[in-house]
Amino acid sequence: MDNKKSPVREMPEDMVAGRNAVMEALKGSRSVNKIMVAKGSNEGSIKEIIAVAKEKGVNIMYMERSKIDSMARGIRHQGVLAQVAPVQYVELEDILQIARDKNEPPFILLLDELEDPHNLGALLRTADAAGVHGVLIPKRRSVPLSATVAKTSAGAVEYVPVARIGNMVQTIRRLKDEGLWVAAADMDGTDYYEADMTGPLLLIVGSEGHGVGRLVKEQCDFVVRIPMMGKINSLNASVAGSILMYEAMKQRIQRG
Repeated sequence: MDNKKSPVREMPEDMVAGRNAVMEALKGSRSVNKIMVAKGSNEGSIKEIIAVAKEKGVNIMYMERSKIDSMARGIRHQGVLAQVAPVQYVELEDILQIARDKNEPPFILLLDELEDPHNLGALLRTADAAGVHGVLIPKRRSVPLSATVAKTSAGAVEYVPVARIGNMVQTIRRLKDEGLWVAAADMDGTDYYEADMTGPLLLIVGSEGHGVGRLVKEQCDFVVRIPMMGKINSLNASVAGSILMYEAMKQRIQRG
């Protein structure tokens, strides 16, 4: 007879289980990316959790209880889980103020519906190295900050401010009013090294599969592309974004 016990699987460190724990996460200082509620669990404190989540603009997902059970990995969840960010999100104004405090033209990265946490982590790592003042990600249809992102970023998530935004077009227009030029990465643009990226800049990198959305691209002042010499016609989002961030950094250093 084999008395060997099955290994206990722990929940990911960015997950919180149980009604009290989720409510504390929502009311406390932690940034909550989303809550997951078992279908049919809408009694008592679950209603209050949902109300607080809606008030704070947190995404709510309703799932089969079996899916919640699987995600909780044996932890008593009482029908609700929350995914929390490893660090606190900031506001867009905070990022602009960082640039003002450094007496530098704002340099901001906007990620248009990026889906891969490894790409987000890699971009945060490059953003830290290239002097980016902050990163913007949409609240919906975008990968949030998570334990995987934090690990891939090699610690950069602690140093690069990240803000979650609602309507991307409205955000772009606001930044234009602040004096920023808006550039998007797309294959129908000008070679990136011919573009002037020395001034106040919002650089937009699109999702892995679809690139920059049409409505977003229509708001851009110019579009840049990375020339491709091989048979593959696109680069990984984190690689493309890194090339462009470093080009902007190089131009800013040369300009002095």
